[in-house]
Amino acid sequence: MTLTAGVIAVQGDVSEHAAAIERAAQAHGEDSEIHEIRQSGIVPDCDVLLLPGGESTTISRLLHREEIAEEIIDHVAANKPVLATCAGLIVASTDPQDDRIEELDLVDVTVQRNAFGRQKDSFEAPLDVTGLGDPFPAVFIRAPVISEVGEGVETLAEWDGRAVAVRDGPIVATSFHPELTEDSRMHDLAFFETVEL
Repeated sequence: MTLTAGVIAVQGDVSEHAAAIERAAQAHGEDSEIHEIRQSGIVPDCDVLLLPGGESTTISRLLHREEIAEEIIDHVAANKPVLATCAGLIVASTDPQDDRIEELDLVDVTVQRNAFGRQKDSFEAPLDVTGLGDPFPAVFIRAPVISEVGEGVETLAEWDGRAVAVRDGPIVATSFHPELTEDSRMHDLAFFETVEL
């Protein structure tokens, strides 16, 4: 079987995520077909979705303008996996603390944008992530922080006492950029723990 993956490509890190999905699929001996999604009509054919980092206000505006937002919501309602990273986490949250963002209301968390500082405050940290044996080399760039976690949401990782990775149903969401490393275990955790090929 072939894993059909969609990377929301209206803005943000697209090619890096596509490469990480390919590595994760290969590690499972699976083929993968990856679509860069910039318009509606493609999401329904995808087994898994990736909502990448970038600029959250721009991403949310384009998702609704291109009528992709409702397709993502339907994808999650069908219990299909999603990995949402950095700005993707903000857009997917129930409370992004920013009136300019038309959130998808999919991950029951409250998020604070740029909580770890500006671009110059970017850093890498070894994270203990539930489900991963060794620490994950997490890259934080203008990263949001999860300030409140809803009931039923599992915290997968914390940094400095604050949640930076969660699972809510079929969605894994991270404050950091797992695609900016050769380590594809977060993509593996998001997609291959739940996908039946």
